[in-house]
Amino acid sequence: MDARSIIAKLRRGQVPTGEELTWFAQGLADGGVTDAQAGAFAMAVCMGGLGAQGRADLTVAMRDSGDVLSWDFDGPVIDKHSTGGVGDSVSLVLAPALAELGAYVPMISGRGLGHTGGTLDKLESIPGVSTQIGQERLSQILRDTGAAIVGATGQIAPADKRLYAIRDVTATVESLDLITASILSKKLAASPEALVLDVKVGSGAFMKTLEDARNLAQALTETANAAGCRTSAVITDMHQPLAPALGNALEVAEVMKVLTKAYDAPLAEISAELGGVLLADAGMFATADEGRDKITDVIRDGRAAERFGRMMAAVGGPLQFVDNWSRYLPEASVILEVPAESSGYITALDGEALGLSVVALGGGRQVEDDVIDPAVGLSDIVRLGDRIDKGAPLAVVHAAREDAAKRAAEAVKKAIKISPDAGLMPTLVHERILS
Repeated sequence: MDARSIIAKLRRGQVPTGEELTWFAQGLADGGVTDAQAGAFAMAVCMGGLGAQGRADLTVAMRDSGDVLSWDFDGPVIDKHSTGGVGDSVSLVLAPALAELGAYVPMISGRGLGHTGGTLDKLESIPGVSTQIGQERLSQILRDTGAAIVGATGQIAPADKRLYAIRDVTATVESLDLITASILSKKLAASPEALVLDVKVGSGAFMKTLEDARNLAQALTETANAAGCRTSAVITDMHQPLAPALGNALEVAEVMKVLTKAYDAPLAEISAELGGVLLADAGMFATADEGRDKITDVIRDGRAAERFGRMMAAVGGPLQFVDNWSRYLPEASVILEVPAESSGYITALDGEALGLSVVALGGGRQVEDDVIDPAVGLSDIVRLGDRIDKGAPLAVVHAAREDAAKRAAEAVKKAIKISPDAGLMPTLVHERILS
């Protein structure tokens, strides 16, 4: 078996066997496949596709190219993944809520990508928190707290790490088969018994149309279920930021408001919706609606907040973070309101443009080794349907320098549309795709 014959097979429109894809994934992991061969493979898959069975075979092969974690707990091991959006800190709300209800949540997460923020970057805006921990320590944290949000080690799906870097420079990132295998190989390596996928759609998401979001959701759920993990998806709206803040510390602040002040916010609603589906799939509650109500209960009564505090302490965060969170989070030196230039209704927010304005402030990465400023970003962002008067703030910019703040303010003005009449409000949850 060799890489050239597998690539030639794809070029002829044939799908490699599971054995061939396993061999190729292992070659990606150990260097037996060259960069040129990996690029040719990615382009052939992008052009011709793998079909449902080939997609599942590639996912499993990439999962098995490194460590596959195993657990011995007295409750179900479950997980959640988002395809990425702006103002999306659901993981920080949902993980402790699930743990409080008796589940174990080993959530292997990532860093910022493009215009979207990264869960690990948000957590690391809390002083002392470290998200890079070994498997033995991860297992102990899960026993002690029920949930941990951590980064992948170099031995989790190494084939994906190699192929992803090559896809990024060969214009093959958009392949549905490769997206699916990339997402699921890492998630399934954590060996969850049930998984829920939050597939975002809208201006702040990678999937801009409902059709594209539905195709991705179906590919992900079919593949994960074929690989042996009970998986459902929920398509949720991203035509505006989920929370009214973008930027690492600012988004953590929104999470703490939800957890400690029982805000009836979209962030809490989406967390409960996803959690309900996941708890039902795990057999912990009879229906998704019942599970959703239980998630809402533990958020509103403060139990999820207490659990979040234990999670943060376990990874080096302050012991009293939940009680004094505003004291611990870093603050920017320049604060600038962005005034509306006319009166009317907020009818559109370009989430991608808003996210990129935060990246430009230093709140995200433009190249891989950029150092993030956790304090910068946007807060108090207006919502769709809001009535606003001329001169009232559209958002508040948090920046390290005045010139950067002014540039961000101009970007915010361009990203927000004000109209004389109110537009239609998008629904927060578009549809469920159940296992």
